Amino acid sequence: MAKVAPLNKSFCLQNIFETNYRKLFSLIPDLREIAESAQGFSNDKPMLYMQTLEQTPYTKTIQLSYYFENNSKALLEPAVKIRLYFDVCTAEVLRDYKRIEVSKAIADLSLSSDIMDYKWRLNYFLEKWLGHCLKADYAFVSNDIAA
Repeated sequence: MAKVAPLNKSFCLQNIFETNYRKLFSLIPDLREIAESAQGFSNDKPMLYMQTLEQTPYTKTIQLSYYFENNSKALLEPAVKIRLYFDVCTAEVLRDYKRIEVSKAIADLSLSSDIMDYKWRLNYFLEKWLGHCLKADYAFVSNDIAA
């Protein structure tokens, strides 16, 4: 896949955060109310699995993944860890199954361009993946919507 490198990466990254937030709520309309987990189903597509990892009044951290079962063993990939910020309507990828969190990936936090590149790759992937999931018409169900 070609590497996308916008000129004003910080502006574009902010736009992707906002776009991913809207796409997540289009994909999982009850996302804010789901206390523990939900499953997404689409014809002839692997199940999507969403798990709440952390919930505060202004943020929610989730993991979104495909759910594959192989020899009665569950496999969750790409296991994207996402933090939603309700007050500013953004969603930021913290890590995926292949990459560690940015704070551990970039040893020298003064290298802002490296941090921006790392965040760009993670969040650009999510934006494309969510677009694919929305086109597949996934419908999410949850048995644990908080009161």
